[in-house]
Amino acid sequence: MKYQIKETQDLKEKEIEHILQLWDISAWNAMKSAYFITFFKYSEFHFLLDADENILAVLRVNFDFTLKIADNEYSFAEVVGLVSAHKKKGYGAALVRHFKENATQRNLEAIGFCHSDLRPFYEKCDIEILHDKAKMIKESIGSEWVNSEDDDILIFHTTQERKELLNQLSPQNNAYLMTKE
Repeated sequence: MKYQIKETQDLKEKEIEHILQLWDISAWNAMKSAYFITFFKYSEFHFLLDADENILAVLRVNFDFTLKIADNEYSFAEVVGLVSAHKKKGYGAALVRHFKENATQRNLEAIGFCHSDLRPFYEKCDIEILHDKAKMIKESIGSEWVNSEDDDILIFHTTQERKELLNQLSPQNNAYLMTKE
């Protein structure tokens, strides 16, 4: 198995098609390669590949992710879209371990999110989990701020100071997802 990282613009059309197939998000199923490259321009893709370069697992790192906490903005690399081509083979866990090592080597402030039912998987991968803290992150939907649908914040690599900031989130101390206009 091989670990590989690619910038969005370096993805081949077949890889984009395979990623979209693995993600299986109905709104994105018909997305064309050119639009994919534009839509995910602030991302990079991490892969676990077999000997024939087939994708065994993929995750996306979103570099357009900023949280406003107590009037200060903090940028993170957001880990999203982790999916394995074959369930229960250890490919997803192997990719998470490779990514965590890569984020540590690059000193990349990397966090992710999950629902509580995925805690056992991330615990097995030795990812620190801030339980029930993701709900304290508010996203702008239209003119309203709504709570995130995720339960937990996953710490792939970040400073102790930022981890403590995230761990202090509460109904009285929310974080706000800032989007580029």
